[in-house]
Amino acid sequence: MDEDFEFDFSEDPRFSVERYEEMIRNQDQYFFDAQAFENIIDYYIEKNDPIKALQVVDYALNQHPFAAIFSVKQAQLFIATDQLDKAFNALNKAEMLEPSEAEIYTLRGNIYEGMERHEEALENYKKALGHAESTDEILLHIAYVYQNMGDYESSVQYLKLCLQQNMENQDALYELAFCYDVLDKQKESIRFYEQYIDNEPYSYAAWYNLGNSFNKLDLYEKAIDAYDYAILIKDNFASAYFNKGNALVHLDRYAEAIEVYKQTFEYEPPSGDTYCAIGECYEKLEQMEEARSYYKKSVKLDPKQSDAWFGIGVTLDFEERYFESLHFYKKALDIDDKNPDYWFAIADAQYKLKQLDESEKAYEKVLELNPVDIEAWLDYSSILFERDKLSAAIGTMSEAIKNNPDAAELYYRMVAYLFADGQYNEALTYLETALNTDPEKHPILFEYLPQLHDNKIIVDIINRYTR
Repeated sequence: MDEDFEFDFSEDPRFSVERYEEMIRNQDQYFFDAQAFENIIDYYIEKNDPIKALQVVDYALNQHPFAAIFSVKQAQLFIATDQLDKAFNALNKAEMLEPSEAEIYTLRGNIYEGMERHEEALENYKKALGHAESTDEILLHIAYVYQNMGDYESSVQYLKLCLQQNMENQDALYELAFCYDVLDKQKESIRFYEQYIDNEPYSYAAWYNLGNSFNKLDLYEKAIDAYDYAILIKDNFASAYFNKGNALVHLDRYAEAIEVYKQTFEYEPPSGDTYCAIGECYEKLEQMEEARSYYKKSVKLDPKQSDAWFGIGVTLDFEERYFESLHFYKKALDIDDKNPDYWFAIADAQYKLKQLDESEKAYEKVLELNPVDIEAWLDYSSILFERDKLSAAIGTMSEAIKNNPDAAELYYRMVAYLFADGQYNEALTYLETALNTDPEKHPILFEYLPQLHDNKIIVDIINRYTR
């Protein structure tokens, strides 16, 4: 075979590939035009064989040393095989040959973005914008870089530009929702998606994001309407069903939520999250056996689903099976030991099992993690009071009030403890504060110390505030 014999098989890529492989087998040297080489390179890229693709690039560069496209392809393959220095060299060569090729700057931007060299990434992407025919993906990358820099405002600007270029860029829609979320600008988010929907009424992603924004503003009815539109446009949109279920839960419409959650199973395999959500709905409906069966399905699928382990504990607690419930609360705690709700449930179960020392320790943990949990302060101080640790109960209430200065319940409880301790003047001072804070809650005082009904001074003070 003559060395410079030329084959032009650019019409059908398969012929080019067959011819190239024949050349390799024969250890020969055929000539291919640039298009044929591109086809062969793309074939190996699609076959996910970057090493062979790089070999073809070497042949192509030998035969077409001034075609920038092959240096660009080489750079892509060097990036794919994590040879970044070589990728930079290939891009520099391509830029010398064809400085107006947008792909050069896009690829260089990709490398810098991966290296978290944000300014250099931006500089290259912005150069690429000046040369590219289609810019929406470049704009999206610029938005990503700004996000990685923590500049979400700039990211929003570029995401909007991206959507102006291509209204159907789903990634940009979701990223925009994420940025609005981080910036806590749900109202602005709603305005944007409503305007967007005016132009693109069949964008299921826009309806879905609109629903999420309504959800975050506690506008659950509106959220459900938006999710319904998303589902109408894309009836297999499992995430829209799931989030609609969450909105129904917020409206205490548990039976409806269960049905909606179950619809997700038609379009995606069940997940631990969905089984757990269904379990919670049955728990709220006090159908504890059903709840427990779904919580068990959840942990079988995902043993790290701490809320489901906790849920099993709650159903057992409801049935007064405290010892068993404690076992499951502890399993939840093994997965997430910083969750104050888990510690609270453990403290409560230990109290019911008369494990008072352990219960005290668990309450201390709740309050360390969540010092604004008024119920926990009251319960913890109650145990101290019951165990005749009166000064500890008073000290605890004092700490509770420091952390929650507007909670009238704490002041009323302090009055009870101070009276029990014989500190009457102190008690009356706290009573005045409690009545100033919320006079309607004064019956709490008598629930805790009924004998105070007979105390004329206290009754007179309360009457002054409540008449």
